[in-house]
Amino acid sequence: MILDRIREPADLEFLSYEELQQLSSEIREMIISVVSRNGGHLASNLGIVELTLAVHRIFRSPKDHILWDVGHQCYTHKIVTGRREQFAGIRTFGGISGFPKICESRHDMFNTGHSSTSISAAQGLAISNQLLHRDGKVVAVIGDGALTAGMAFEALNFTGHEKNDVVVILNDNEMSISPNVGAVSMYLHRLRLEPAYTTPKDYLAHVLKQIPGFGSRLYNVISRLEGSLKYLLTPGMLFEEFGFKYFGPVDGYDFETLERALIRARDRKGPVLVHVLTEKGRGYKPAQEFCHKFHGTGPFEISTGKAKSSSKSPPSYTDVFGNVLCKLASQNEDIVAITAAMKEGTGLNRFALDFPARFFDVGIAEQHAITMAAGMARGGLRPFVAIYSSFMQRAYDQVIHDVSLMQLPVVMCLDRAGLVGEDGPTHHGVFDVSFLRCIPDIQVMAPRDEIELEQMLAFASVQNGPVALRYPRGAGAGCEDSVADRQPIISGRAEIVKEGKDVAIWALGHMLHPTLEAAEELERQGISVCVINPRFIKPFDLDMLTAVVNRRIPMITIEENALPGGFGSLVAEHAIEMGHSAGMLRIGIPDSFIQHGSQSELRRLLKIDVDGIKERIAEWLQPSVIKKVAC
Repeated sequence: MILDRIREPADLEFLSYEELQQLSSEIREMIISVVSRNGGHLASNLGIVELTLAVHRIFRSPKDHILWDVGHQCYTHKIVTGRREQFAGIRTFGGISGFPKICESRHDMFNTGHSSTSISAAQGLAISNQLLHRDGKVVAVIGDGALTAGMAFEALNFTGHEKNDVVVILNDNEMSISPNVGAVSMYLHRLRLEPAYTTPKDYLAHVLKQIPGFGSRLYNVISRLEGSLKYLLTPGMLFEEFGFKYFGPVDGYDFETLERALIRARDRKGPVLVHVLTEKGRGYKPAQEFCHKFHGTGPFEISTGKAKSSSKSPPSYTDVFGNVLCKLASQNEDIVAITAAMKEGTGLNRFALDFPARFFDVGIAEQHAITMAAGMARGGLRPFVAIYSSFMQRAYDQVIHDVSLMQLPVVMCLDRAGLVGEDGPTHHGVFDVSFLRCIPDIQVMAPRDEIELEQMLAFASVQNGPVALRYPRGAGAGCEDSVADRQPIISGRAEIVKEGKDVAIWALGHMLHPTLEAAEELERQGISVCVINPRFIKPFDLDMLTAVVNRRIPMITIEENALPGGFGSLVAEHAIEMGHSAGMLRIGIPDSFIQHGSQSELRRLLKIDVDGIKERIAEWLQPSVIKKVAC
């Protein structure tokens, strides 16, 4: 195998194009094999194999800094930069990350996981090179989906102004997670239809030389006139206006043409953009045909592409959200749904089919999504915005300034709240309680299970101000009861789920079920546990807290959110003011970034699973409560 000879990027230099094609096939086989076992980002990685090899042949990492926007297309990069042996354990607990990590390799120049950061970071590195008198190019590889975000255009604008040596490689596969939307996507689509000439000059030559008789002479005259027909005949004019020299579109699978364009970009001073055409899922038919399903996938059977599933599980919170929202929308024509390039990921597929005129995918533009929703609400609609918890961080100012300050009825549905698993610290949604609970005039809720999520969505749909719901990734609790069996949702009202006299536990959201299991174990040890479902983070049930404080028993809070500023901090703040002196334990995510691994492995590590909760409570209560019970 040619792959056996590749230990670092320099080993690629002397391979022939034929050997590079063979190497590409070997790398694809490795990626498919590993992802079929571990899960991961498949389609994007299969599409960029040749481009990655070409980039590492033309640029000299790490002297030349290479940045991978989002980072979910970096598997080939990892394989050829000394991590081939570790690749089998990618995204597993203790294994290498599925994203670039500066702690893993000197070839990983920047940690990534969220979109549209690469050009900004590249500009910062280019300025550093300039001021510190270092040689080397800076290369940002960004997808067409990530290019739709405002931050990317802010960086393009500034880079064109600074005119530093930054090479932007636009990996154009016409897809992000969902199909790309918007004017920029349409513009890139038109460029894809142009002949693949690597420079504007080649394009101009092609057009003029088609004119019979004097076309060649006309080209010779016009080519001497700086920019004379550039505005009419140059593909990529948008990027030229930003101050970039544009090369492309270039076939991302033709090594000779691809490398010629990259060499010209490398050797040119100032900002350059190379537009490369690729295809998601290339080389694996299921991923080509269903690239949205294979963007991020769990383990699957290679022969069929079908997901591996050991047993039937309850519906996911995401699916419950999507189904309930469709039900609510059928009853209320004012309800609209908004997502930021995550139609499938947030469960809005069915809504998009059933209510196409009321569904809006804004692309990777969370800030725009929130403010547009605010405008919709101001205009009389009932917008539901479905965004992953970790991505809502990107729209924090909009939540405050454009929604809460005007008390607009926008419902923010934060999927993947808590630990997400194998995607790691860039995707864990463990800060939303902390950053939302300090905002005035917003209701923040966390359902205990899928039934309560349904209740809370119905409650949110009729509120006259902003509402945020946080719910986890994965399957629900498998409840056998229904909405009719539950206590109704009342703003700011908690519920006691289990009575007890020795200790009171406030278990936020989906942490209630493992807490109830742990409470049963503690009961067998003679500890009587009261378990409370807060339901609301804001407004918080101060009446319930007062009643608990007056019982003069220890209190415990359990949450899958960061402890600093989290739900436990909220309870502690009020409890201190009420004079609580019986002791309090906060259980949650510590003040550190949590690495990747399965959700169950991470919860066990952090002791927020059933066994961990029981162990921590029993240890903390010793010896006071145990001695009291023994007497």
